[in-house]
Amino acid sequence: MMAAIEAGKNNKKVLVLEHNSEIGHKILISGGGRCNFTNIYASPENYISSNPHFIRSAFSEYTPSDFISLVEKYDIEYYEKKLGQIFCRKSSKQIINLLIDEAELYNVEIKTSTKVNDVNKLEDCYEVLTDNGYNISNKLVIACGGLSFPKKGATDLGYRIAKKFNHKIIATYPALVPFVLPVPQMKKLSELSGISFDSNISLIFNNKPRSKNKKINFSENVLITHKGMSGPAILQISSYWQKGDNLKIKIEPNLDIEKLLEDNSKSNKELRLLLADLVSQRFADYLCYELNIHKPINQLSKKDKVKIIDLINNFIVTPIETEGYAKAEVTIGGVDTKELNQKTMESLKHKGLYFIGEVVDVTGWLGGYNFQWAWSSGYVCGKSIS
Repeated sequence: MMAAIEAGKNNKKVLVLEHNSEIGHKILISGGGRCNFTNIYASPENYISSNPHFIRSAFSEYTPSDFISLVEKYDIEYYEKKLGQIFCRKSSKQIINLLIDEAELYNVEIKTSTKVNDVNKLEDCYEVLTDNGYNISNKLVIACGGLSFPKKGATDLGYRIAKKFNHKIIATYPALVPFVLPVPQMKKLSELSGISFDSNISLIFNNKPRSKNKKINFSENVLITHKGMSGPAILQISSYWQKGDNLKIKIEPNLDIEKLLEDNSKSNKELRLLLADLVSQRFADYLCYELNIHKPINQLSKKDKVKIIDLINNFIVTPIETEGYAKAEVTIGGVDTKELNQKTMESLKHKGLYFIGEVVDVTGWLGGYNFQWAWSSGYVCGKSIS
């Protein structure tokens, strides 16, 4: 939609083909129905790509402030929730309506319920075959998204088209996705489903890291689920996790557990009750079970204290897998950016062919970053179509 609008501004005849019955299904469900449509701190450092400098050009052309200005043009109320995350105050539907209204303003035609079956290159144009006939154009933009949320219509169409035109696909994986833990660990944790706690989470690598920054970590909430772990910190770190890597969790990162034990060293309060002042009682009981320490603070040995400090600061979890594309918010990997023009998103192999958004090997953090990549890549692509 963003690319279509910008191309429309250049007086181009633009047609958007959408296989769902309505546009914007992913927009509608995002942000709990309020659409976390950008992040004011979005920068290249918040993205994973095999070519991390690729996005700098698009981000210099179209910033979070630019999209916020568009939102303000339509009098859509918004607010910052936390960490630069910008949400609609009312509904995600407002962002969809904004895009539709902008498209109408620039005479963009939208065909919904139109399944694309194949794409062919003719002499100097592209033929798109659909179940409603075919369309021919001299410019073709692929904005099919990734594999996440298949129930909302996600398919591998974008990757199939890219492969047909000899583009390399960087291996794809579910990202921003909950973890599944081993059965033995889940038997112990199962009664804690629904409990959350603050954390600082990082990785102990058993694979080649996906990022050059090996010290990547996130300080946000962790949620225990009936399958394993979720919550913002888990979703964030999942984009960097590979099978075999361990999670290193500092429970309640603002807590100095060593000082807390020292300050309460003469107390006859049980450890489980002291910990329950910091986390839920059920989680505190679980931690004491893991420690096998069931006694008052004033009876703790030096060895006990070392064990407690180590567990709170280095709670190690080894996921066996993620919950997959069905629960993933985005897809890591995609069309290799080394084969695209970073200023226009045009293929370096086929003139007039463009790839934008999630189908490209650019994946943002949780918190509005992936929407901003959609707006920025769509903008520079559409603007270049003249």
